[in-house]
Amino acid sequence: MTRSLSVSLLTIGAALSMTAGLALAGSDTVPAAKILDALKPKSATRGLSAGPQVDPAASAKESAKEAGFLNSVRNRSLSSGERQEIAEIAANKPKIDLEIHFDYNSADISKGSTQAVQELGKALSDASLKGSTFVLAGHTDAVGGESYNQDLSERRADTIKKYLVEHYGLIGSNLVTVGYGKTKPKDPNAPFDPTNRRVQVVNMETKTASQ
Repeated sequence: MTRSLSVSLLTIGAALSMTAGLALAGSDTVPAAKILDALKPKSATRGLSAGPQVDPAASAKESAKEAGFLNSVRNRSLSSGERQEIAEIAANKPKIDLEIHFDYNSADISKGSTQAVQELGKALSDASLKGSTFVLAGHTDAVGGESYNQDLSERRADTIKKYLVEHYGLIGSNLVTVGYGKTKPKDPNAPFDPTNRRVQVVNMETKTASQ
């Protein structure tokens, strides 16, 4: 093999390697359109399908109860009981898990995840979701102590909220932050796996009175 051919192959190899690296770096970024689709309220016609019918009066009463609870926890720290109540309400709401990385031992968003947060901002700014109340839930893996992970998950959720308010003009009171530490792994069978480090966004399907 001649020297010029060797250099050419090395150059091509380096270019391919760089391209693959760029693709990999952006592979965990969920586009705004997909986030928006996941967070859209469930169809109001679902009650027409086969299966148990929901009493409209009971449903309205439950919705009012949920709205009252959410109004009571806006812009403040939550107790363990309140965190659990949010988890129960969120169980059947439109939601999406986003892989947003933070600097090590920090609540600062890593440079590689800035685009992921920007895509979230674009989605939550869509006119179809205007005035909705969202829960930003921070989760960690099982590495480290319980109290440390609880605090870290709360601070990271607060960081996402701050970014969305400052860069996308979202109303802070419509973003309820909660941290679950390592108590609710995405994969219970692998609690130490990085997949458990995530931010879950939930559309609580509650509109603020001013909207």
